[in-house]
Amino acid sequence: MKPTIHLVDGSLYVCRAWFGQGPDVFDAEGAPAHAVHGFARFLLELIERARPTHLAVAFDESLDSSFRNAIYPAYKANRPPAPADLLRQFGHCKALAAALGASVLVDQKYEADDLIGSALAVARTEGFRGVIVSADKDFGQLINEGDEQWDPPRNQRWDGHGIKQRLGVHPHQVADYLALTGDAVDNIPGISGIGAKTAAILLHHFGSLEAVLERADEVAFLRFRGAASTATRLREQAAAARMSRALTGIALDAPVPAQAADYRRSAIDAQIDVLLDRLEFGPLTRSRVRALAASDMSA
Repeated sequence: MKPTIHLVDGSLYVCRAWFGQGPDVFDAEGAPAHAVHGFARFLLELIERARPTHLAVAFDESLDSSFRNAIYPAYKANRPPAPADLLRQFGHCKALAAALGASVLVDQKYEADDLIGSALAVARTEGFRGVIVSADKDFGQLINEGDEQWDPPRNQRWDGHGIKQRLGVHPHQVADYLALTGDAVDNIPGISGIGAKTAAILLHHFGSLEAVLERADEVAFLRFRGAASTATRLREQAAAARMSRALTGIALDAPVPAQAADYRRSAIDAQIDVLLDRLEFGPLTRSRVRALAASDMSA
């Protein structure tokens, strides 16, 4: 078995906790702490279940400063600004992840996806397989043989074959697939009128986005509903598709630690009780942290 690096899409699980429950717990200053508490439960369960030797948690800080904004200024422009309270709790979640021994990855230019992809690229050079902890379909493009994507709260785990079942395309086609369909969440235009099924048909037949665009005239002769109008849209919107592809591809050259050893999970911070006090964690969480700390010492 190859050694494994676990790479966590921290922002996803912080936001799930933020939206998934009301502000029913508070820190020592009386500010809401529900996202931090929800994220703590998630991360503790992950560490307890997987016992990762190498663990990184990536967070988004490039909310409007990503390199993708330079390519397409409207990228993610449909999203409202994050509330100040959510940003404050993000800071606590980063501190908690570091205190639990994870490497914390953040950058003003690159998103969490890019940091995860780049860390995985580093680890692969030293023979590691990756487990990407996220439900985000974008990560499908990073899955090679032996890699997995895992969403622990929903108890779902899938590999490259699972990506094919979910999206209808192979992992290496995922970025092209997203460039064709667009992504309303990130405000990526894609090609109007092309949905998931049509994108999968096109990539099955032609192999890649560039081949689809170069051979757009042939699309009219394929046997699916709307083939002729799809061919027209591909010709008319080729530039939009190529621009979208520049947005959907995950960067593998973001500034991340350059050796697999840099991602080895460290022992729990001896001063973690200070953080737990500040965030008003209860006895159950504290006992779980103590059990992990004891396990770390005996490992």
